[in-house]
Amino acid sequence: MTLIRFRSDAAHEEPGVTLDGFLGQSNATAVRIESGEDVRLLLPYLDRLQLIEIAFPTFRDGRGYSSARILREAGYTGELRAQGDVLIDQVVFLRRCGFDALSSEKPLDEAAVEQALARFPYFYQKAAEPRAPVWKLRHG
Repeated sequence: MTLIRFRSDAAHEEPGVTLDGFLGQSNATAVRIESGEDVRLLLPYLDRLQLIEIAFPTFRDGRGYSSARILREAGYTGELRAQGDVLIDQVVFLRRCGFDALSSEKPLDEAAVEQALARFPYFYQKAAEPRAPVWKLRHG
């Protein structure tokens, strides 16, 4: 398994509980969300979570992108980690949706990941990532 961080201050822990386990206890700071689970159940607990790992069981399953966006729009600032069957082609989209790290089941070349992230330095749409869209850079 390959762990690649998009942010240097990302958490270094592993999620020990699933969503059901998390909701049943009061001290967990990391949780794993399986594909199809409703991340909105976590919204009351975002202030204490340091890591949310979102499963991608297959590269064709895009529900994790929506989960990440929901969490970022709700104000979650901790680490979001994509885990599972993720392809190099998806790295840019993961970052745009707010993911900070990627734990791929298949080995990914870190240089190829960096190249993919650098390929498009500007975007027109606002996203969950911190970069400003190019129109905002042009017009202040």
